[in-house]
Amino acid sequence: MNAPGSLETLRRRNRGLVLRAVQSGNATSRVDIVRATGLSRTTVSSLVNELLAEGVLSESTDRGGVPPAGQTGRPPTRLTLEPSGGAVLGIHLRHDGIRLALADLAGTVLAETLVDLDVDHRADAALSFVGDATSELLDLAGTARAELLGAGVAISSPVPTLPHHGPGMLATWHDIDVADAVGQRLGVPVQVGNDANLGATAERFFGAARTTRNLVYVMLAEGVGAGLFLDGRPYFGARGVAGEFGHVVVAPGGRVCRCGNRGCLETVAGAGALVSAMPVRPGGQAAELDDVLAACRAGDPGALRLVTDAGRAVGTALAGVCTMLDPDLVVIGGRTAAAGAALLDGIGETLRRGVPPTDEAPVPVVAGELGARAEVLGAVALAIAGAPLSAAHDGLEAIDPPPRYRRMSTT
Repeated sequence: MNAPGSLETLRRRNRGLVLRAVQSGNATSRVDIVRATGLSRTTVSSLVNELLAEGVLSESTDRGGVPPAGQTGRPPTRLTLEPSGGAVLGIHLRHDGIRLALADLAGTVLAETLVDLDVDHRADAALSFVGDATSELLDLAGTARAELLGAGVAISSPVPTLPHHGPGMLATWHDIDVADAVGQRLGVPVQVGNDANLGATAERFFGAARTTRNLVYVMLAEGVGAGLFLDGRPYFGARGVAGEFGHVVVAPGGRVCRCGNRGCLETVAGAGALVSAMPVRPGGQAAELDDVLAACRAGDPGALRLVTDAGRAVGTALAGVCTMLDPDLVVIGGRTAAAGAALLDGIGETLRRGVPPTDEAPVPVVAGELGARAEVLGAVALAIAGAPLSAAHDGLEAIDPPPRYRRMSTT
């Protein structure tokens, strides 16, 4: 054992700080690590080189990223945990389906599956599917069960910071501890996060917002939610429930929302609202969201007007958020984002009118790059951030992670 104040103890602590910073996903370069840990550039460079040489970390050229304005020379490099060190599972429990993605420790998806299922009302069936599908994905990727280090779950519900809370907005899940229920089936540690927050995380690190420090991400699907990054950090609010964007009232006295209020944004721009306004399909079958999106792509006037009006409602709700927070970028994600220009134009129209004029250009509104996969990729990132690493990752067990990373891995 090393004395508490010895140089070896300090080195182990600093090594652990570097690894935690990379594992969290918030630090993907040496400069990021310096900012996240407060260590000197020399110390960080030395420790990163040591971890690279030992095969604990991996470094690759991030050619997919957008370089900051004015940057010249070689593309930036990206630090990750060594991909071959294990695997993690990302799970997105949507209202109407489940998406699973098995990935390595660099976040590269190895195998993926999607099933339509009434998750809201069939909790047991959803949990059984997760267990069965995980085994199938492991077999498909040629990954041993022992290599699975952890899982992240994105749920369509607030995730309070207090433990043992079931998802309050999913009909049959009120008394279910999601992390415990999934963990029992998979035999690994499980982290749970709100799906919109995790969609924001994925777009921030892998998608349309890679160079953005102040981000509003809006997820439009069966539910409507938002995720926030302020000054480069995820923002969860005092009680961990920030981002319930779908329950901002935009039509006072309007339709009753599942939350019990009237006129929430979700009753205007959620998938259910869009589908209910579409005519039935030939044969008397009710329309689905895919029908609305296909009609938009085909130029159907009714569908385009429907989606544009939904976008205007989103823009109205966003105006207050953007006035208060002054973000660099608004990213529109979720399944409904595939509606394309009609949706984005509607959002931009009312957002520009609702935000006080300034000398600066209006906040850009763009479609997410990751589409409907953003939330499950965010769950993958959450799983990586919370995965217990082996003893070979010297230093991780010797310290507690800084509070910002601890918060990130438990919400």
